[in-house]
Amino acid sequence: MPRISRRLDQLRPSATVAVANRAKELRRQGQDVLSFAAGEPDFDTPEPIKRAAIEALEAGQTRYMPTLGDHETRAVIAEKLVGVNGIPGLTGEHVAISAGGKHALFVALQCLIDPPTPDRPPDEVLLPVPAWVSYAPLSTLAGGKIVQIPTTAAGDFKMSPEQLESAITPRSRVLILNSPSNPCGTMYTPDELRALARVLVGAGESIAPDLVVVSDEIYERIIYGGIEHLSLASIDGLSDRTVTINGLSKAYAMTGWRVGYAAAAGEFGLRLIKAMGTLQGQMTTNITSFNYPAIRVALRECDEHVERMRRAFARRAGLIHERVEGIPGLVTPRPTGAFYIFPNIAAHFGRRTPAGRSINSPLDFAEAALAEAKIAVVPGEDFGGCGREHVRLSFACSEEQINAGMDRLETFVHSLE
Repeated sequence: MPRISRRLDQLRPSATVAVANRAKELRRQGQDVLSFAAGEPDFDTPEPIKRAAIEALEAGQTRYMPTLGDHETRAVIAEKLVGVNGIPGLTGEHVAISAGGKHALFVALQCLIDPPTPDRPPDEVLLPVPAWVSYAPLSTLAGGKIVQIPTTAAGDFKMSPEQLESAITPRSRVLILNSPSNPCGTMYTPDELRALARVLVGAGESIAPDLVVVSDEIYERIIYGGIEHLSLASIDGLSDRTVTINGLSKAYAMTGWRVGYAAAAGEFGLRLIKAMGTLQGQMTTNITSFNYPAIRVALRECDEHVERMRRAFARRAGLIHERVEGIPGLVTPRPTGAFYIFPNIAAHFGRRTPAGRSINSPLDFAEAALAEAKIAVVPGEDFGGCGREHVRLSFACSEEQINAGMDRLETFVHSLE
């Protein structure tokens, strides 16, 4: 029988997608499952964005477009990154529009990381963990070696400058940083980011001259803990070695539109974006053509809609934190950004469910909760680090579902023996 390529042997499927798909299948079968798995806002895309796409369709904007997006839309994204995020030295030529943030990340990593050779060790990818489940597989697929930097709930899942400095070697090629964080629901303060930046700038001048920061800021608009968002690329000394990844999926409730982008300033940025265009040209080429006017409307005209959704997420964050903290044995930091909470459930390891299932891991906990309480949560193992003691819950759902789901979760926990 013909074989599948060996590089796929080590590629694990996304745990979050797997749980979300399982919950959908059970609902399709008529089972009353409450899902806290997918990171997908329950809001509809704002009407002005939909109208812009409809009008583009009606006007016949249905043909091929430039690989990285039309000039006008790339310029609008650059305008936003300069004016709102404070990133200097950006023009539309420094922006690549891709089919979602995950695709932007994939293409960027392929352009930054070289696979190892017999006489050359692998490029190292520094990854604070727990981290989104796709960072490590996409880095490994590009040929990189993951160097985990462990964090803890006691420190709000944030690495220290000392940890970062200790992890950097001459082989360090990429640091992936995600703030606000999926799965942790926490974020770095501006002062904390500046402290990390000082380490990165110093290392770039001495130990690791090829080190590039990939800053995933997809949740930058969903913050509610009193912490200001700061883009790493806006910090002196990092602008010319930072790739900012973002998109419209989360803040604008546009998950199904598949709109992401990467941006990098300066001469390095121009070379990287050109390389991304070359690779993307052999893959997806441009995104859907009638999306471009919708992107421009979203970034220029929909702040009020984004703020309405942000306020709802803030209420939900407070509610789910209160409910989770009230469940025996579940401990978690207060969410400050994104729409996730990441409780430690290790207090229940060694217990059994009424149906006789043993709970010895987050996967055991998640599978039993789905089977016996009809509530879907994501097991934490694939997030790395201390995730082996946690589960992730997304609260991108109504307050009614949060209350109903936490009722079920509390009942399930109380039933453990």
